[in-house]
Amino acid sequence: MSTEIEMILRLLLATALGATIGYQRERANKPAGLRTHTLICVGSALFTLASIYGFGEADPARIAAGIVAGIGFLGAGAIIRTREHLVGLTTAATIWSVAAIGLAAGAGLYILSAITTAVVLIILLLPHPIR
Repeated sequence: MSTEIEMILRLLLATALGATIGYQRERANKPAGLRTHTLICVGSALFTLASIYGFGEADPARIAAGIVAGIGFLGAGAIIRTREHLVGLTTAATIWSVAAIGLAAGAGLYILSAITTAVVLIILLLPHPIR
């Protein structure tokens, strides 16, 4: 398979996996929904692909570290503190997880990214709160 086709498939996988989680968040009426999760996942995959194929001998792990740091700012923006409690922690964790899924899909870790998506969905669909 040509490199360009494989890169496109990785981007499409990231798009589908991010959209799957985003759809669940949209259905749950959360502020970060389908478009946000899809964009985060596909963006992480593209950064990963660019770092692997676009910079020759450069270390792709540096881009991964940058994704993790940058996504932290998005997650922090999703958290709101009131006097009584914190809101948005699950949204922030989901944003962080979707970025990792996109990074894995971009790196060609197809099964790992798909299984992680399934695990995230299972966690999000668990009854809340568990008693």
